[in-house]
Amino acid sequence: MDLIATHINADFDCLGSMIAAQRLYPGAAMVFPGGQERTLREFFLKSAQYAFDFQRLRDIDLEKVDRLILVDVRQSNRIGPLEKLAHRPGLAIHIYDHHPDGAADLRGEIEHVRAVGSTVTVLSHLFIERGIAPSADEATMMMLGLYEDTGSLTFATTTVDDYRAAAFLLEHGANLNTIASMLAQELTPDQIRLLNDLIANRNVINVHGIDVSVTHASVDYFVGDIAALAHKLRDIENLDTLIVAVRMESRVFLVARSRRPEVNAGEILSDFGGGGHASAAAASVRDLTLLQVIERLPDVLQRHVHPQWQVRHLMSSPVKSVAPRDTVKFAHQLFSRFNINAVPVLDRGQVCGVFTRQVADKAIYHGLGEQPVSEFMTGELRTVTPETPVEELKELIVAGSQRFVPVLSSDRLVGAVTRTDLLRHLASSSGGAPRAAGLGKQPGKLLRRSQVQRLIRGRLPQAIQSLLTDLGVVADQSGVTAFVVGGFVRDLLLNKPNLDVDVVIEGDGIAFAEAFARDHGCRVRCHHKFGTAVVIFADGFKLDVASARLEYYLHPGALPDVEHASLKLDLYRRDFTINTLAIALNHLQFGELVDHYGGVRDLEERAVRVLHNLSFIEDPTRMFRAVRFEQRLGFHIGLQTEQLLRSAVRLGVLERVSGKRLANELLLILAEREPLPALDRLATFDLLKVLHSSLARRPDFHAGFNEARRVMDWYDLLYTGRPCRRQICYLLVLTALLTGEGMRGFCQRLDLPQRDMDILITQRSAGLRLLRRLERRRSQTRPPRPVDLHRWLSPLSTEVILFLMAVTGQERIRQWLSRYITHLRSVRPLLTGHDLKRLGVPPGPGYKAILLDLLHARLNGEIATVDDERRLVARKYLHGQRYDNQFGE
Repeated sequence: MDLIATHINADFDCLGSMIAAQRLYPGAAMVFPGGQERTLREFFLKSAQYAFDFQRLRDIDLEKVDRLILVDVRQSNRIGPLEKLAHRPGLAIHIYDHHPDGAADLRGEIEHVRAVGSTVTVLSHLFIERGIAPSADEATMMMLGLYEDTGSLTFATTTVDDYRAAAFLLEHGANLNTIASMLAQELTPDQIRLLNDLIANRNVINVHGIDVSVTHASVDYFVGDIAALAHKLRDIENLDTLIVAVRMESRVFLVARSRRPEVNAGEILSDFGGGGHASAAAASVRDLTLLQVIERLPDVLQRHVHPQWQVRHLMSSPVKSVAPRDTVKFAHQLFSRFNINAVPVLDRGQVCGVFTRQVADKAIYHGLGEQPVSEFMTGELRTVTPETPVEELKELIVAGSQRFVPVLSSDRLVGAVTRTDLLRHLASSSGGAPRAAGLGKQPGKLLRRSQVQRLIRGRLPQAIQSLLTDLGVVADQSGVTAFVVGGFVRDLLLNKPNLDVDVVIEGDGIAFAEAFARDHGCRVRCHHKFGTAVVIFADGFKLDVASARLEYYLHPGALPDVEHASLKLDLYRRDFTINTLAIALNHLQFGELVDHYGGVRDLEERAVRVLHNLSFIEDPTRMFRAVRFEQRLGFHIGLQTEQLLRSAVRLGVLERVSGKRLANELLLILAEREPLPALDRLATFDLLKVLHSSLARRPDFHAGFNEARRVMDWYDLLYTGRPCRRQICYLLVLTALLTGEGMRGFCQRLDLPQRDMDILITQRSAGLRLLRRLERRRSQTRPPRPVDLHRWLSPLSTEVILFLMAVTGQERIRQWLSRYITHLRSVRPLLTGHDLKRLGVPPGPGYKAILLDLLHARLNGEIATVDDERRLVARKYLHGQRYDNQFGE
């Protein structure tokens, strides 16, 4: 007698596989050796139309069974009462399975085992090979099992063979409507309660730097389909790895799911007598309590979680190199320029040695700077490939005392790893996932890729989310690596709005920008000298794209020279650690947070820190930016960074900085919502005196700034349609006590554009004279005539008028100025030059005087309508001839 069976807690893959096996073994009896998952039980209750000849185990005479056909299982402890039968001498066993060997203890005379997504796939391909055509009902049952075990063909374990099997079953009538209705099951009240417990009890175990989520719950009654709850929890929390442990009655049920190759679910649960494959596994434990299972899990994970670190995760690329004939002096300059300690020596593209800074220093000390590096390089060295395991690299650097290791691919230099790279990896990750960084309640807590993805979904507009995804797609198509970097990433982690997207490309950034623009109908503006581009969208949105590059400064305060480099070196050129964060955009790495220089730590400590001790010397404008970020973010400048800043001020490095660069930094500070704290901070560092010596005395401008902010807020609420540049108004307040000559010197030092110099010098001077004139009218009871206010104020910009409102101490004058802005400034004659010509006024320069006369009459309330204006023109400029309104309205 032939008997077809499967494992206990059977699922749809078991059902479909048993039905398929009966076609291979006609007349065989089909039995379930134990219970079924809830969805399968409900299927039998609701789908009577699918009538297949399943029998109860108690109705089978096991003594008559001479051949046992097992599907979806190879472990005797998972077939319940049939375990004794499976070990009976002389019994023929045939096995059909898709799970890896693992803890399998059963061997069959015939075995069909393949690493595919479901056992149904194994049997479907046997059907194809043997020309067996399933009925529509059989195809539906088989497809149901295939879809369940592959997550509707979406799980990572899904293979091309699974898709071929699905196509075969669909061709033979598989009913997708039935499949969809059976797989989309609502949770029962008991399952919902259990799911809530699992969510509340979830915690994370970090194993070799890889986060494994573990959760548990306990109930005194049976709740079916724990696997469905595991899937639901994984999707809710977007987890890469999950282990669920639930005590029900006298047993502990374990379900494991994994999307990471380092975490093999089947191996982990095999320690608890369970089984499965790398991405999904289950176990039922009788001899341990729930507490014992949870306490044992960390040790099990330590044995079975194997990080797949390779050299490619650590290496830097591209690599600076020298030729054998290059001089020691040249190599020494290279070390200083790029802040590196070793370079490979390339002879016609082949690595022939390594030359270090230490050797260069000693050679120059001995007067050998003009000698070629080939005389002193280290020629005996070992190399690695990008795929070399990190453990092998560790042995090479530690035991072999090789501090610099070239990385070769097909004998071509593609990167390098230093001892510092390895030490940073060992210290920060303990073998964890590459490029992972953290921002949590505890300093150093890892921020997982899934968490970054949630931040992107939860904190960014849909349009920006789509943009980041599209950038990753184009990067994959172009064969480059793309990252969003800088302030955008910083503010995403801080939950502050910032839609200024800066993208860095490891590769050709301009070619990437052009490819993206072609695919998305954008314009692109390229700057080949710097390897940068601006992508301009149809709605005006701009995206900055740059090749990963390194900047170096020929002298303090100079603009940098630029060379292509790796992302790591690109981030090193940035001003502060909090701006060195990057997020990977390529599909397979999307959401990975890159933190080479402790940016996350400084976000947690709310500190602004430079990357190296010469940062302010190389770019003195960073002193202004340090203050701006400190005040905007509510951070503090780190102690060492503050000492370096004060030292740079004492050295006078800002004197070499161009006025335009200083003006840009100052205006950025004044454009902040609350610039006053930053100005106070600049004063404490003696940075204001760099702008003008009289500002070193730091006059008390607090009252003026507070009043200016109040006045500008009032102006913004008017919605006049005329913009006000707040930073120019604040600049007028900052320099309010400067004399005319002092203001001229200030503007010349900052090399301001002519438009701004006109406001700050000419208009400011005229405005202050007017203010003094108005203040002398204090004893007069009558306010200025509207025509006079208009004549005095119309030559002045909005910024100057608001400045006058802020600095005057007389409320009456503020009322006069506000009346001009709200009522008088927009007054215009209704007649135009064309109207004057139609009225018979000869064309000529006199038109200007006539229109001005009309304006004054309107301001003084002498006329109100267009007819009034026409009558005035006729009376004064057409020799008093009668006006008959012959032109109409």
